[in-house]
Amino acid sequence: MIRGIRGAATVNENESEQILTVTRSLISDIVKKNNVHPEEISHIWITVSPDLDATFPARALRDLDGFDRVPVMCAQEIPVDGGLEKCIRMMVTAETELSQREVKHIYSGEAVKLRPDLVDESKPLTNG
Repeated sequence: MIRGIRGAATVNENESEQILTVTRSLISDIVKKNNVHPEEISHIWITVSPDLDATFPARALRDLDGFDRVPVMCAQEIPVDGGLEKCIRMMVTAETELSQREVKHIYSGEAVKLRPDLVDESKPLTNG
């Protein structure tokens, strides 16, 4: 079955290294918590809030083992008044045996506000 796995995290500053570090952490949490491997990923969409332009978050995935052939696209999030600032959002489309209820969507930092209903408070994330 093909499933979408969502994730979002925030950074403190519009700095290249922060964006790359948080993006690596986000994809790491998504693949670990859902037992997904790069070969099972069809593609990844990453969006950033309009205030993040220091680097392309997709760069973070290129150095990760097995991700060099996974298609990744970056885009800017719609600039809605009151939208979450300094936010990186990710949609991983992957083949998995997990049901929709079993999929673990990952939200960290201020991004937990986006979908508090999907945040598992008992399992801290690696977002740093």
